[in-house]
Amino acid sequence: MENKKRTLREDARLIARGIGIWRTILPGYAAYLIPACLVSCALPYFPLYLSAELVNELSGGRDMRRLLILAAVTVTGTFLLSVLSRFLSGRLEASRRMFGVRHEAYLFDAENTFQYEHLEDPDVALMRSRILTNMNTSYSGLMVLLMIAENSFRNILELIVSASLTLSLFRRAQGDYTGFFAFVNSPWIVPVLIAFLAADAVVSFQASVRANNKYQDIVSELAKQNRMGRAYRNAKGVDMQIFKLNEVAIADYKKWKIRPEWVARNEKADLAYTLESKPTKLLLQIVLFWFTAAKAFLGVIGIGNFILYQGTLQRFLNAVSALVFNFGRLRYNNQYVEEVFRYLDLPNAMYKGSLAVEKRDDIEYEIEFRDVSFQYPRSTEWVLRHVNLKFQIGKNLAIVGENGSGKTTLMKLLCRLYDPTEGKILLNGIDITRYRYDEYMGLFSVVFQDYALFAFSVARNVAVSDPVDERHVWDCLNRVGIGDKIAGLDQGIHTSIGRDYENDSVDFSGGEQQKIALARALYKDAPFMILDEPTAALDPIAEAEIYARFHETVKDKTSVFISHRLSSCKFCDEIAVFDQGQLVQKGSHDTLLADENGKYYELWNAQAQYYVK
Repeated sequence: MENKKRTLREDARLIARGIGIWRTILPGYAAYLIPACLVSCALPYFPLYLSAELVNELSGGRDMRRLLILAAVTVTGTFLLSVLSRFLSGRLEASRRMFGVRHEAYLFDAENTFQYEHLEDPDVALMRSRILTNMNTSYSGLMVLLMIAENSFRNILELIVSASLTLSLFRRAQGDYTGFFAFVNSPWIVPVLIAFLAADAVVSFQASVRANNKYQDIVSELAKQNRMGRAYRNAKGVDMQIFKLNEVAIADYKKWKIRPEWVARNEKADLAYTLESKPTKLLLQIVLFWFTAAKAFLGVIGIGNFILYQGTLQRFLNAVSALVFNFGRLRYNNQYVEEVFRYLDLPNAMYKGSLAVEKRDDIEYEIEFRDVSFQYPRSTEWVLRHVNLKFQIGKNLAIVGENGSGKTTLMKLLCRLYDPTEGKILLNGIDITRYRYDEYMGLFSVVFQDYALFAFSVARNVAVSDPVDERHVWDCLNRVGIGDKIAGLDQGIHTSIGRDYENDSVDFSGGEQQKIALARALYKDAPFMILDEPTAALDPIAEAEIYARFHETVKDKTSVFISHRLSSCKFCDEIAVFDQGQLVQKGSHDTLLADENGKYYELWNAQAQYYVK
């Protein structure tokens, strides 16, 4: 991925938007982050400050009562701060562990607003894969932003506390001094120290940029191997056993023994960063040591405070270095954050419409395709050409044709997953693009060939909502002929599908899963029921039986049965025959079969052997 040049304003905009997103993903995180940072920042300074007071008392008045109080407060306070810090850190870690899952859920939710063509675009799918891979393998993108934002907040607090504790260092000693002590006691020491600090920050930043580049190169190579490893981890156990994929996987893993080389390269990157950034830091530490020692010699601070200031100045320098390093990493990480935003900001040019869909008690709707032609985005091939078709609610329509004849594309246009390239689709005489998108989509209940069932209960798979109307679920399952099967299970409709997560789940057969998908279509109770070859994996006789049963359950609705097999046709009111993207015939089964020169006659006779009992 190219690390293009961005201005500081652009980087700040990306970081601000990214922080807004992770606050949405982890809404309670900030509530624990602020007190956790305050406590973790106070934890090292509390005993350091009181220890300095103890030393001062031991070298001064030696008041035993005050010494005992200071010791008790130091031990007790440190213990309580440690407990509180552990509690808050635990809550943060618990939330942080949820980031990956919620990050993916956030993307999933955003995809519901995408224009459908993006979901079928392989470039968009690759972009999504890169986003998740970067987060899971290299901790890039919003995950890094979360961690660095947290660390930077801690560093800023550290700077504020350490700077406030060292202000008394710059008090001037009484008396006349010459040479080195006069310079230390003069106002000129301040700009000199600032100059040393600025030089250290510049060198550290340049070193951090080079180190981050090296780290990301290493991580990018590691991510490639991780993707290869996931290919084996996603393989089914039966494939691993039957085809001995484990032997291939082990051989590949042995080839990947260059991981120690990556470790060595990472160590070299760390060493290079240390060698580049430490000299100026060491020089600054020496200057600060002599400055603090001189102040102690001049009597500005006590012996105990000398120990305190050495500790606080060291923590101040560490905080500056960490902030500089994190700033460089943030700017580098912004290329990954930017890709997340490019994904989230994919344009949706589909017009959503403003007309309400008429709610009709008689559910009398009429759909018309008027001279519709269609090309998929990024393609010059016509999938449909000059289609004219009309059908009404309450009628059963079969759309048949060989594979690739445009049947599924026709339904995608009907459901407004795409808009026609040419021509119009009308609902009761009005262009469907003028209707409110969500209301229009509510007219359809579709079972596509590549339907999906999820690894949760049958009830939730059918209802796809919470709460679940269990009576309605049972009714839909019974209507598609799988109610008795579900009723015989120990947990009934609360049985989970598949054995991915629960041992007492059930692996339903392909035909049973298809019936559950059909029950889901019925549960929605939409005026239009569309079955787009959901039973293609079954044999023709079984498919005909399922279609016949489904036909009986939706007599009051418009049913559209799409198939390259003709088992659904005999009980349909009308049949539309497609060939190479064009509507070539239309009529009843008997009418079309009587035309011996027609495409339907050809298809029927080619498949008739499967329906002869």
